[in-house]
Amino acid sequence: MKKRISLLVAMVMALSIIVAAVPAMADKTVITYWSNDRHDEAYMSEVIDKFNAEHDDIEINMVIMTDDFENSILLAIDGGTAPDIVGQAVTIKNMVDYDAVVDLTPYIEKDEEYQKVNDPFNHKYEGLNAIGDAIYWVPSGQRSGVRIEYNKALLEASGFEGIPATLPEYIEMAKKITEDGKANDPVTYGIGFTSSSPFERQLEMMAQVSGVFYYDYANGKFDFTGYKPFLEAGRELVAVAYPDQQGVDNMRAQFAAGAFALWGNASQEAGVFTSQFPITDFEWGVSPVPSLDGEIKGALQVNPNKGYLILKSSKNQDAAWEVVRYLQSEEVLVGYMEGGFDLPITSYIDERVDKSKMGRMGEFSLLDYESVYPAVPTINLLGDDYRTTLWNAIMGYIDIDEAIADLNTRYNQAYDEDVSLGFVRRLVVEDYDPLHPSAGTVTWLEQ
Repeated sequence: MKKRISLLVAMVMALSIIVAAVPAMADKTVITYWSNDRHDEAYMSEVIDKFNAEHDDIEINMVIMTDDFENSILLAIDGGTAPDIVGQAVTIKNMVDYDAVVDLTPYIEKDEEYQKVNDPFNHKYEGLNAIGDAIYWVPSGQRSGVRIEYNKALLEASGFEGIPATLPEYIEMAKKITEDGKANDPVTYGIGFTSSSPFERQLEMMAQVSGVFYYDYANGKFDFTGYKPFLEAGRELVAVAYPDQQGVDNMRAQFAAGAFALWGNASQEAGVFTSQFPITDFEWGVSPVPSLDGEIKGALQVNPNKGYLILKSSKNQDAAWEVVRYLQSEEVLVGYMEGGFDLPITSYIDERVDKSKMGRMGEFSLLDYESVYPAVPTINLLGDDYRTTLWNAIMGYIDIDEAIADLNTRYNQAYDEDVSLGFVRRLVVEDYDPLHPSAGTVTWLEQ
């Protein structure tokens, strides 16, 4: 009998605790955040758990969404199931045209601590995170431009100590490593390309530092003419490359296994080759991409990232801002950078990060010629985009000159039509300098 009474008392006590806890849980405002980042999921889950444990009024619910991110957000808005906050991996003009996102400027102007840590007014990029005076998201960090990751053992076996400064020398190196690799078991190759945006990951960035870019900011039009020598170089490289272009993760795994010597990608590879596909059987190095003639004539594009947008459909926008300012607080950002997930974008955070904790990310520190480019206007293009078309030319599916002429025609026809219909305005940068692309004066024309 005593045991039964004790058990009954324990059950009543447990029930009273549950009932007492319900109002407290109900009082919490749940802020749902959609992210399309997986590489930092463990760290972000940790900082969100800390926030939830320390706050009685707000709870963060993070959901990882990696497929068709932008369309999923818009569909959720239409269906009444949208989150409160989304990651910055969206085209800002599309979201603004849809009247989907909150102008964060009023929140930012009232928050001195946020301004001190994130320096938002000096990281306001027209068409990227801001339109006119409105700031829709603020970058927490930045991803470097493309680097060449290389297998030191394969280079040394063919008599090379590092990555040359010119593209012709780079091609000759890849050729020799492939030729020498025929004697290996299994056979090894000089270079590898992924099937996922292969032109972007090496050749496009080599063109950038050579002063070639697909948008002519000075004259407000598209121009692909300067890519011709890089397409010809691409054909030579593909001829000696690992013969199977697979998805990016598969090719990362092949590089980590020593199947080829040269791989191109940005600073996220620091984490990839230490955690996701750890390289243990050889030393690997990191080098700037070569230019056409060894001279740096243009900026290497960097991508500000890890920002947060608040959706207008949120019924708890003030609470959502409290979440944003926490996720972009000094404590969270210093830990994020020291974890090797990103590179600092503000001098304030950069000065507070212990670089010795960044691991291989430190080797991707920004070069003095890396910069943010003004966002190129989004147009209603018919047919393949330029990266697909140029890679098809490299693969020999279409003639190089025909590919360039086709792109110049299609892009500018679509641009002219969109401008005439009022869908976009023509972007011109006065005093444009290819080495400092964001330094000129941005002008928007109606024709």
